[in-house]
Amino acid sequence: MIVAFSVSPSGGDPDGGVSEAVAKAVRVVRDSGLPNSTNAMFTNVEGSWDEVMDVVKRAVEAAGEGAARVSLVLKADIRPGFESGQLDAKVDRLEEHLR
Repeated sequence: MIVAFSVSPSGGDPDGGVSEAVAKAVRVVRDSGLPNSTNAMFTNVEGSWDEVMDVVKRAVEAAGEGAARVSLVLKADIRPGFESGQLDAKVDRLEEHLR
């Protein structure tokens, strides 16, 4: 499965930034060893249901350290038979259509 998620604590810096807290979440994902990518809006992580949900939970906890509230947006692509390599393969299939 692939999960795209965005996590943001309430508060942040005086300008409304949350990059420091989000970096803590991304560090959890990167340290997990699961295939992942991060863009301006979401972090994508690929693995089994249990692996991915454990990483998301720990990322939310890391981003929320010291915050009274945390927001989580999560979208999952659950596709039996496609266990790994889809983080890149899905984009490759799209690019093939654009050629």
